[in-house]
Amino acid sequence: MLRPDVKKMALPFLAWLAAFAAAAHAGTAPAALPPIDAGTSLLVIAPHPDDETLCCAGVIERVVRAGGHASVVWITSGDGSELNLLFIGRSLFRSPKKMQELAERRMREARAATALLGLRGADQLFLGYPDGGVLALLEGHYTRAYTSPFTGASAVPYPDALFPGHAYSGANLERDLGAVLDRVRPTLLLTASPRDAHPDHRAAGLLALHLMARRGQLAAVRCWVVHGGEGWPSPRQLSPGLPLTPAPLLAGVPVAAFELTPAEEDRKLEALRAYPTQLEMLSPLLLAFVRTTELFSGAPSP
Repeated sequence: MLRPDVKKMALPFLAWLAAFAAAAHAGTAPAALPPIDAGTSLLVIAPHPDDETLCCAGVIERVVRAGGHASVVWITSGDGSELNLLFIGRSLFRSPKKMQELAERRMREARAATALLGLRGADQLFLGYPDGGVLALLEGHYTRAYTSPFTGASAVPYPDALFPGHAYSGANLERDLGAVLDRVRPTLLLTASPRDAHPDHRAAGLLALHLMARRGQLAAVRCWVVHGGEGWPSPRQLSPGLPLTPAPLLAGVPVAAFELTPAEEDRKLEALRAYPTQLEMLSPLLLAFVRTTELFSGAPSP
């Protein structure tokens, strides 16, 4: 159920969202990651299962090996991919049952991939919000429930999610992600860039920035990109030993490189291979992220 005060929150939030989106295109501060040690508390906010491995696998493993604490929260469970349904489910027909079964499979893959990077089960957190609908939740459905066109669900349908049964609305998503921040208390937060071309990614990044700004902790935020422009990353293939080049959509934004060791690069590839549903469809793109570096930009200020 929606809280009774959410209508009062909606207009200020949407105005803030617009201001932050504009700031995201004006540039950001330098983005070098802070030192990683036993005091680091890392939270990766991933819009979909696999994003955390594509962009942050090396950082996750480094934090764990340093004795710090690392967690991943997935905003969606990947229940909106009709390509997955075609290639993995061998079906041309969308059905709520099949899409939820796909999500359950993708969550199992996410647990396996991040376990390879050192995450414990208690640090693998799923919110279960609608794939392909995150931006809609923050805009037209901040105070009213949204129904997924893929699963038919209007509330979190996954029993293993942190908050099963929560209505699909922007206000509930904001509250649930805020609860994760309270739980993890990150000293370093890695999230999608508001410049990412995918609407779920942009929305997840904007919401994370909003919550961290409200806490006075924007300095702890770094942003990454998956959908960074046509043809990026290049070459579209597994290229061990090559650094990742900055995404075209980050033109004019300072970007810092996090250098992976050869062992970390190998582990990233191993973790990515725990996502057979994604590799069957998108192998050239996904494998192109296995490089000697992971790239991050700083948080924009509205």
